[in-house]
Amino acid sequence: MPGAASLTLIALEGIGPVAPGDDLAARILVAAEGAGLALADGDVLAVTQKIVSKSENRYAVLDEVMPSPRALELARTCRQDARVVELVLAESRTVLRAVPEVLVVEDRRGLVLANAGVDRSNVEPDARGRERALLLPLDPDASAARLRARIFELSGADVGVLINDSIGRAWRLGTIGTAIGVSGLPGLLDLRGAPDLHGRALQTTEVGLADELAAAASAVMGQAGEGRPVVLIRGARLPRRDGSARELQRSRERDLFR
Repeated sequence: MPGAASLTLIALEGIGPVAPGDDLAARILVAAEGAGLALADGDVLAVTQKIVSKSENRYAVLDEVMPSPRALELARTCRQDARVVELVLAESRTVLRAVPEVLVVEDRRGLVLANAGVDRSNVEPDARGRERALLLPLDPDASAARLRARIFELSGADVGVLINDSIGRAWRLGTIGTAIGVSGLPGLLDLRGAPDLHGRALQTTEVGLADELAAAASAVMGQAGEGRPVVLIRGARLPRRDGSARELQRSRERDLFR
């Protein structure tokens, strides 16, 4: 139907295992070409945090981690590996909740999430067979900006980039795809002042646009062993400005739950 709103999401197959130093932009373009697609201005690429962290060598070898007394104490409370808890503390500003099976923190990036994003799922051992954990990128917005710039360098396409992670919510069950890094599109879309269907100006409406797209992409990526770490989002009709994931973080002054 002419003028109908639509959004297309396409998982790019064939990205393959990612190692430190790999050129993710080149991998993405090869995968798109293999699917018969050419990236275009206004497209958005949702990329899992995991392959970004792997390309940036954000690994920690667990046998090399020495738990502190605080980590040992929290590990007993949370029933978790004390080495992982030590990594969580090193990545965090504040511990918000510690109960059996759950450790929620405000991490060094200002994100509120379980285990500061420290993860062992789909993380291969090192060359010596030692178990590793994977940390979030140091600065996910900067990672998204670098990937976007590299894609433009290789293809000439001005795309938006989301770095996507699965994060739980305090008031609802289940994790959901969330944008922890953004470049080339708004993180937060302010619709205050825009008219509703009856011409009344919206008073409070701010849309977590990057999170909405990240959640849609997550439904295509899957959450386990699907091996679909990049999703092309086409047709979003986004305002063209260089936003960030930091826009989506609620300040402590406006946080009603802490």
